[in-house]
Amino acid sequence: MYVSNHRSRRIARASVFCVAAALAAMSSGAALASEQVGPELKFAMQRDLGIFPAQLPQYLRTEKLARTQAAAIEREFGAQFAGSWIERNEDGSFKVVAATSGARKSSALGGVEVRNVRYSLKQLQASMDQLDAGANARVKGISKPLDGVQSWYVDARTNSVVVKVDEGATDAGVDFVALSGADSAQVRIEHSPGKLQTTANIVGGIEYSINNASLCSVGFSVTRGATKGFVTAGHCGTVNSVARIGGAQVGTFAARVFPGNDRAWVSLTSAQTLLPRVVNGGSYVTVRGSAEAAVGAAVCRSGRTTGYQCGTITAKNVTANYAEGAVRGLTQGNACMGRGDSGGSWITSAGQAQGVMSGGNVQSNGNNCGIPASQRSSLFERLTPILSQYGLTLVTG
Repeated sequence: MYVSNHRSRRIARASVFCVAAALAAMSSGAALASEQVGPELKFAMQRDLGIFPAQLPQYLRTEKLARTQAAAIEREFGAQFAGSWIERNEDGSFKVVAATSGARKSSALGGVEVRNVRYSLKQLQASMDQLDAGANARVKGISKPLDGVQSWYVDARTNSVVVKVDEGATDAGVDFVALSGADSAQVRIEHSPGKLQTTANIVGGIEYSINNASLCSVGFSVTRGATKGFVTAGHCGTVNSVARIGGAQVGTFAARVFPGNDRAWVSLTSAQTLLPRVVNGGSYVTVRGSAEAAVGAAVCRSGRTTGYQCGTITAKNVTANYAEGAVRGLTQGNACMGRGDSGGSWITSAGQAQGVMSGGNVQSNGNNCGIPASQRSSLFERLTPILSQYGLTLVTG
């Protein structure tokens, strides 16, 4: 097992790494031309990601290749498939990388770089499943608590399973892995600044209140038949909780799941106007669809506390060990966030809605913006399962 807080040390016989999942098949859609990306979004991508306007066209082409060829890459490598992602070259350009535990050195798909690794995605997922099962089997008051263990996931880019722990909580992570029976050679323990917590404190990213007691952020406008609504985080409110915007009651929580998942939708009164937009500073990003982006893709988030922030997708299928209970199937990014951003929008530069803010490794100041991007864990609930579970239709423009 390997321990890393960006100053690594050995603690057992092999190596312990991060987690990411394989890319799911996604609809192709049309590529968004760089001239269609608004100036505010271009500014945010340059500020947070170092993607300059001249580099944007090549990035968008790479993002489309990763999105449209994900399923084909997985089919090509079969049982030896070990994941795929977007990676940046030293010259600032981008490429799609596919990993295999087999001997193949190239792909029949143009523009895809092949990397040979030790473990297949199936092998890594087996260890991930054991960690999940170990967490599920714990009995409150009898089992040793998981204090200090933040989250765990498969990381295709490092060909490992990452277990994130609080600073100084190495032993808790080691015990968790050992008791689960997961292959410690596949696991990497990584220290994470701050404490993992949910972030609770019609246009995506704007503020709403719950029962006049707490604040969250709107995710995306949706409909269910003739009923208007918006999606948000499940931890923001319980069923029938009252949602208010600007002090006026706009609707109530129609359904929610938390923990286990972190999803909800709010049913709105007919007087509300649904807009296919996400707040971006003084402007808006148009919501065009919900095709899921690849690991390594640029993604931005909007919320009432920290506004519009950009980063990249760093992992998928993350299990978060919140105080209220484990939440599974989350996606991890490194765009900074803060308390009150919960439920807010995650969206790509191409206007593809990704999910709603769940939580992150928040510091004592209420956000993780002061943490280096490489150490941020900002987690969101994927949008497509929310739409599917509740029979919702995303409002697009």
